[in-house]
Amino acid sequence: MSGVAFAADGVAGVGAGLAGSLGGMAQFLPLVLIFVVFYFLLIRPQQKQAKQHQAFLNDLKKGSKVVTKGGLHGVIAGIADNIISLEIAKDVIVKVSRDGIAGSLTKDGTVPAKSETKSAGG
Repeated sequence: MSGVAFAADGVAGVGAGLAGSLGGMAQFLPLVLIFVVFYFLLIRPQQKQAKQHQAFLNDLKKGSKVVTKGGLHGVIAGIADNIISLEIAKDVIVKVSRDGIAGSLTKDGTVPAKSETKSAGG
């Protein structure tokens, strides 16, 4: 009966050597998968949104209706390098940093709703 036990130890030793060589790589596989998931679900969409916002800021023109990050609604009266003169009421003009502009307004003065194109895949 002891012969079977020694034979089992010999087979287990070969399997352990093979698993040990792959074990180092297998430990990093979950970390790599987590990074890939974070990239596609968090990092990439945020970079895309930042590019769209930067393109919006570069395309600002005099007369455009905008809203600032602070919540001021107004019409662009003038544009310098990084300073935008924003008319918030008749003859009331404030200067706002270009980075302080959050988005555009529709013709009726409301912020356009973001269209939700993702569907619930459950």
